[in-house]
Amino acid sequence: MTHPTLPPSRIDYRTDPTQYRHWKLAVDGAVARLSLDIAEDGGIRPGYKLKLNSYDLGVDIELHDALNRVRFEHPGVRTVIVTSAKDRIFCSGANIFMLGVSSHAWKVNFCKFTNETRNGIEDSSKHSGLKFVAAVNGACAGGGYELALACDEIVLVDDRSSAVSLPEVPLLGVLPGTGGLTRVTDKRHVRHDLADIFCTSVEGVRGQRAVDWRLVDRIAKPAQFAAAVSETAARLAEDSARPANAQGVALTRVEREEGADSLRYAHVSVDIDRTRRTATITVKAPTGAQPTDIAGIEAAGAAWWPLALARQLDDAILNLRTNELDIGTWLLKTEGDAQAVLASDATLITHQDHWLVRETIGALRRTFARLDVSSRSLFALAEPGSAFAGSLAELAFAADRTYMLALPDDAERAPRLTLNEFNFGLLPMVNDQSRLQRRFYEEAAPLEAARAAAGKPLDADAALALGLVTAAPDDIDWDDEIRIAIEERAAMSPDSLTGLEANLRFASKENMNTRIFGRLTAWQNWIFNRPNAVGDKGALKVYGTGQKAGFDLNRV
Repeated sequence: MTHPTLPPSRIDYRTDPTQYRHWKLAVDGAVARLSLDIAEDGGIRPGYKLKLNSYDLGVDIELHDALNRVRFEHPGVRTVIVTSAKDRIFCSGANIFMLGVSSHAWKVNFCKFTNETRNGIEDSSKHSGLKFVAAVNGACAGGGYELALACDEIVLVDDRSSAVSLPEVPLLGVLPGTGGLTRVTDKRHVRHDLADIFCTSVEGVRGQRAVDWRLVDRIAKPAQFAAAVSETAARLAEDSARPANAQGVALTRVEREEGADSLRYAHVSVDIDRTRRTATITVKAPTGAQPTDIAGIEAAGAAWWPLALARQLDDAILNLRTNELDIGTWLLKTEGDAQAVLASDATLITHQDHWLVRETIGALRRTFARLDVSSRSLFALAEPGSAFAGSLAELAFAADRTYMLALPDDAERAPRLTLNEFNFGLLPMVNDQSRLQRRFYEEAAPLEAARAAAGKPLDADAALALGLVTAAPDDIDWDDEIRIAIEERAAMSPDSLTGLEANLRFASKENMNTRIFGRLTAWQNWIFNRPNAVGDKGALKVYGTGQKAGFDLNRV
């Protein structure tokens, strides 16, 4: 039996707790509880049922939103307990039937967004002191265990049946696609031979063996399970810097105007040229008076420019990645008053230890990191009226190429690029490097030269001399050079470009996150295309039919 591949449908990543169908968020003082209770008939697209607490993209969209609600609306929360509201089942992972009826692009985008959401849990633990406990109160398989692995600690109920497992290889002919393999080794340090057994068995590991193998941190009998989870949550909360009595900020809906070829937000615009297969993303500097003290920042709330910008740019990136698969090149532009950007950055830097400012910097960090791992060609264009300064200069450094217009005879109109502290580590990539460190391979001389130029508005020639831009055409050559670069890019294989870009963007320095995106995701991407997974007799296709998968036994 084969399944027709479902046609693509436009996905909206905006939601709020009143619209949740799969998660329940409850807050009690310093502890929040996220309970997974997936509605079987609540798939984001038709064609499958979400049985046994199995998830699809819609479930992860809600989780992404819920995490942001905890970050911003509930600053007093220090620990999040992630658990299940269903009896004897924590989560069985990504819905297999959803994968079986989805296009390759859908599966890859789904896995990437899920990766980013899991990474966001770890990002908040590292940078914000928001800790996570997985209260595994039933069977925990595949992506369900990968969700648990993203948490700081895992407590497993010891009821003689509940186990943790990564059965993708023996059961489905694919890989644990949201960082399972990598977190087992890099994060939990499970010995590689034990990990080999674990990842090639369907039944998983339970009880004391799960603790001995480092697959979980603690087990507890059913009668003591709730107490064990609460004790773990309280212990993790002790060292958190999250405030006890702060007033949260309501995350109002991200508003946008949609056209056939455009998106319009207050601080971001997207214009699509389908003939050239480009999307021009323009990020706008703040306008009008901006708050400089905590009282003003708190009063502005979700409308505060850096927070609003982060949320709007994030929504634009997700929209393009999921809904505009043929748009292969993103042109990154900025506009407005560069000094207003630098002033806003100065406020962020001054108050970076305040919880709301810290969380806003975190939102910017995760949004720019999402740009880094997007499978699109990124060209930044610095033209008259640009505002590539400080935090917005990170857009130029995230790009595969940056073109800056040289106007030596028109200093007033010439674009400028200005560096500040945001370019030297406040918004690191997922490999913990600043984009300038990546650019210069952490070599001291060019980094010191760049730092010495911080605060100075650099014209095209000065930026080119410091290695901060790729090319600086003058106004005679600008149009032709940009046109040719875009046309050449559009003529190349998107597959090879994706591989090229990912390797060049994350050169030399690796960590767990780059292994997830650069290796695991690439391998999973390839495996998802192979007949052993998605052929007529592939494991993903015949799962649940009673038929046995037929494998091509040649090693490739």
